[in-house]
Amino acid sequence: MPAEQLRVLITNDDGYLAPGIRALAPAIAELGYDVLVVAPLLDESGVGSARAGMVGRPIRTESDVENGVTFTGIEGTPALAVTLANVGAFGQAPDLVLSGINRGHNIGVPIFHSGTVAAALTAAGQGTSAVAVSIDSEDPGHWSTAATIAGEALGWIADEPAGTVLTINVPDRPLDRLSGVRHASLAPIKRSRIVGATAPTGEPMIELEPPRANPVPDSDEALLAAGFVTVTPIVGIREVKDDTAATALAKRLGSG
Repeated sequence: MPAEQLRVLITNDDGYLAPGIRALAPAIAELGYDVLVVAPLLDESGVGSARAGMVGRPIRTESDVENGVTFTGIEGTPALAVTLANVGAFGQAPDLVLSGINRGHNIGVPIFHSGTVAAALTAAGQGTSAVAVSIDSEDPGHWSTAATIAGEALGWIADEPAGTVLTINVPDRPLDRLSGVRHASLAPIKRSRIVGATAPTGEPMIELEPPRANPVPDSDEALLAAGFVTVTPIVGIREVKDDTAATALAKRLGSG
């Protein structure tokens, strides 16, 4: 389907003022898509798919225009932004969702904590295909590289079955210095850099360790470090077609 016929919701978890979304939205609009930008007013990183407090309350919004694109911030999470858009709160519901560009990578099994990735999974759960895009730097210098990759991924996913989701990580380097594009597995949970710590006050806290050596081959962690764009199709919550647990519980309750 031609780009100009498709409405794309662009959201993120860094906030509607973040440089990543400010670089992404105009680039996608230039491709001919009908762009709708709705994202959190403030940084909502790490909120996952939270939508707490969304029912029965007015949701505050603020908007501005930059490079010909209207950016709307909502008092809520990325998942809430997707939900509001899909129920028509901002006009026609989107055909596709694009989440990013996130500052910093989203790799490994713990990506379900990411607000960026969760926005894409929320879209899929509501029947809309989505792409989550992250750049491998906390202080990126090459937003345009990630924006270009996002645009190409959007063009591909538009023809895939509804509910398809990709999470993509892009090295922070010029487009012509990328090592290539590779399918990547998710780095296992044992590679998580999150560790428990104790604050000087004696209270528990979480810290991040430095990146570790010897990542799992062909994982998003390893390929991204080698300069590849990593592409990982993911799925959300789905039931297992197996009644073993229900049958066992019924027997334990004497009703089997």
